[in-house]
Amino acid sequence: MEKEIVEEFIEQIIYRLDESTRMVTLSFDHLSDDDIWKRSNDLSNSVGNLVLHLCGNIRQYAISSLGNSEDTRVRDQEFDATEGFSKKDLLDKLIDTVETAKRVLKSCAASELLRKREVQGFTFSGIGIAIHVTEHYSYHTGQIAFWTKQLKNHKSLGFYDGINLNKKNKEC
Repeated sequence: MEKEIVEEFIEQIIYRLDESTRMVTLSFDHLSDDDIWKRSNDLSNSVGNLVLHLCGNIRQYAISSLGNSEDTRVRDQEFDATEGFSKKDLLDKLIDTVETAKRVLKSCAASELLRKREVQGFTFSGIGIAIHVTEHYSYHTGQIAFWTKQLKNHKSLGFYDGINLNKKNKEC
């Protein structure tokens, strides 16, 4: 039973990571290279900053901490950048980072999911780290979608095109 719970947990985390990647990709389809680095004001972040931040966070939490590798993150650089990556470069970097994190997650034993470790001064189990990475990615995916809608005056980015979201719940 423990193995099935671990597998289901990891499967659901990976599903959510893939959903965020899909939504960021759809948002990027509407943006130009110039749009990627636009900020609404001096205190806000561009889509480029958000993607660099996501890559840094996913690498620090999932890849470095869960994967037991060196933490090389320099967080402030993620927000200081105003150029240097094209839209394609950023999307490729994000996809590569998420794919690496997914490989780490798939290799996690139950003991690693329960083991506590310190990340960014916080103490989390492997489960807590997986949840953090997922919700953090989702949070910033929403910001990317919102900023894309603002820049392009879109009502919908097509996240759920072709899906009836009015269906009622049922047991499977």
